[in-house]
Amino acid sequence: MSDKKNYGFQTRCIHGHGHVSDGRWRTARPVSCPIVQTSTFAFESAEHGAAIFAGENDGFLYTRLGNPTQEALECRMAALEGGEAALALASGMAACTTAVLTLCGSGDHIVSGDTLYGGTHQLFTHTLPRLGIAVAEVDATDPANFERAITPATKLLYVETPANPTLVLTDLPAVAAIASRHGIPLLVDNTFCTPVLQRPLEMGADIVLHSATKYIGGHGDAIAGILVGSSEFITRARFETLRDIGGCISPFNAWLLIRGLKTLAVRVRQHGENAMTVAKWLQKHPKVTRVIYPGLPTHPQHELAKRQQAGFGGLISFLIAGGRDAGRTVMNSVELCTLAVSLGDVDTLIEHPATMTHSTYSEEDLLRVGIDPAMVRLSVGLEDPEDIIADLEQAFARI
Repeated sequence: MSDKKNYGFQTRCIHGHGHVSDGRWRTARPVSCPIVQTSTFAFESAEHGAAIFAGENDGFLYTRLGNPTQEALECRMAALEGGEAALALASGMAACTTAVLTLCGSGDHIVSGDTLYGGTHQLFTHTLPRLGIAVAEVDATDPANFERAITPATKLLYVETPANPTLVLTDLPAVAAIASRHGIPLLVDNTFCTPVLQRPLEMGADIVLHSATKYIGGHGDAIAGILVGSSEFITRARFETLRDIGGCISPFNAWLLIRGLKTLAVRVRQHGENAMTVAKWLQKHPKVTRVIYPGLPTHPQHELAKRQQAGFGGLISFLIAGGRDAGRTVMNSVELCTLAVSLGDVDTLIEHPATMTHSTYSEEDLLRVGIDPAMVRLSVGLEDPEDIIADLEQAFARI
């Protein structure tokens, strides 16, 4: 069967007219990054394959460990965050878990902020202790709390700023200085700000994490996570933890995120402008008892937000007179806004943290970290802000 033209029908279904490596796409110069939708890659020879597996050649071998589309995304994210390298993963939680298990094992200890995404809180308080990893959650608004909680077993400091959903901030240079003094890496979840508004590595952090499902993707159609850090850390995360745990991103989702990055800056800035308009309106509404938004001078950390962020983001939390029942009425009455979790979508999303994204917190812990049962979280989208306000107004009228 040396004549490829004489291959049987099934063989031609699998290989096309010639070999998989044939085709003009290898020398083409597409403007849009191609989706390399393959699970595995052909080697030039047995020696070539062995060299890749041995780490002596940087070619691709299997999409779980890397893929040209994934690599294109990783290069872009590393450049945007100012890191040496990046690793794209299947979800924000896959990124979080991969980072933690790369740095920590049984007997180790983490110091974390106490206000976190509910899934991260669940990982830290339920799953990691089963693996012998202890986590101390502290009030991250005071950097000294991190230093007080450090033990000889501490292997990681973990910060989410602004925090979900209370929008409290952590002074990153101050915590980074503490981490550096103790020789402990600092990981910052930068999902809410993105590198458009905040670059933690430039303030001394060691690792940046994104739930890229949110603003990086931006269109609510892909689940993904990103880690950015040193080449040494990313290599370990890829060839130790990811290899064994397997939380790999699909090439198609990597491509969706590359598409999202093309409009990231203009989207994030517009989200912020819209959120500021909505926040100022909420602040004046008689049925709103409190508005939490770092861009407002009433936010207790407004000056810190101005100092370490290039903008205030698209998330607002607020409390309604009448408590949880009134909030439920509003969420059940919106027509333009969508009652859904997640955030960073072009659509405006509204949700109830206490019973949705942060339902993993006990009632006691919700109150301890400032998540009021009456709190409503609004991820302000890219609609005309006047239309968002009109929708909220008609929903408030039903209280």
